[in-house]
Amino acid sequence: MKIPATPYNEAERLRSVQESGLLDSGPSERFDRLTRLARRLFNAPVALVSLVDQERLWFKSCDGYCVQEVPRDISFCAHAILKNEPLIVPDTHQDERFFDNPLVTGETNVRFYAGCPVRLPDGATAGSFCIIDNVPREFGAEEVAMLKDLAAIVEDEFAVVNAATTDELTGLLNRRGFKDMATYAFSSSRRRAEPLTLACIDLDKFKAINDTWGHKEGDDALLAMAELMKGSFRGADLLARQGGDEFAILFADTDEKGAWIAMQYLTEKVNAFNACTERPWRLNFSWGVTEYDEIEHGSLAALFQTADQRLYHMKAKREKGEPDAS
Repeated sequence: MKIPATPYNEAERLRSVQESGLLDSGPSERFDRLTRLARRLFNAPVALVSLVDQERLWFKSCDGYCVQEVPRDISFCAHAILKNEPLIVPDTHQDERFFDNPLVTGETNVRFYAGCPVRLPDGATAGSFCIIDNVPREFGAEEVAMLKDLAAIVEDEFAVVNAATTDELTGLLNRRGFKDMATYAFSSSRRRAEPLTLACIDLDKFKAINDTWGHKEGDDALLAMAELMKGSFRGADLLARQGGDEFAILFADTDEKGAWIAMQYLTEKVNAFNACTERPWRLNFSWGVTEYDEIEHGSLAALFQTADQRLYHMKAKREKGEPDAS
């Protein structure tokens, strides 16, 4: 089996994929319609829209498979993103790159693959639009053209999602929306000489919820956290889901001490939720807060870096069983 090469611009590509919000926005009918259509057009058992993350291939939409991800190093799509044209594999058993691939020799029994790379609005290749069959097949010029057309529609949908500023699952701002709104907040804060404080949140042991009870319960945990945040903070505060199980709050006209008090209130709300919920899981989170300083923090990224460092310091202390600082 041939391990797919790494794109020359991998760091920039991954940053674009992660900042697009596509990895964290959950299933979407806009993409499911296209994979259903592809299955009918090509009379194929599987059609999917993939996103190639650092170590995994995530299925943004998958019609015909019941899995949500596969390891990147065995995925066909990780090969497809290396080319500008579609990758066509008529018979995997006759291709030295794939004949002994676990996706070929295992239960998935991939015998045919056709994948067209799909790009984000900034030009970064995010993944591929592909069809898969369990028998060898030919793929002529007309079929390649249809695959390209469908891939172009996927890219159009990427642009629509990319332009959105709201996280589809939680209703909070997404990474892009938070960045745009925070820019205005920074300007207002400087103009009025008011304090501005950022808090970063990371759910503790969130992966265990997904692994133990499934992604539906994981989504419910994220929704519960978002609702608790909405009920704990002021309307003037900016609330965002940064991605995965990471959240952020930008507290307007609030110094670091005030933000710490607000986070303690959120902790009380979460504890009350845990005491009465019938869910099999419990919410726990770590956080870091830092007040904006024009000299120390020349950008939003620098402010995030400081808050993140404090968050992971708290998380490390909790993992060691040490108490939080008062």
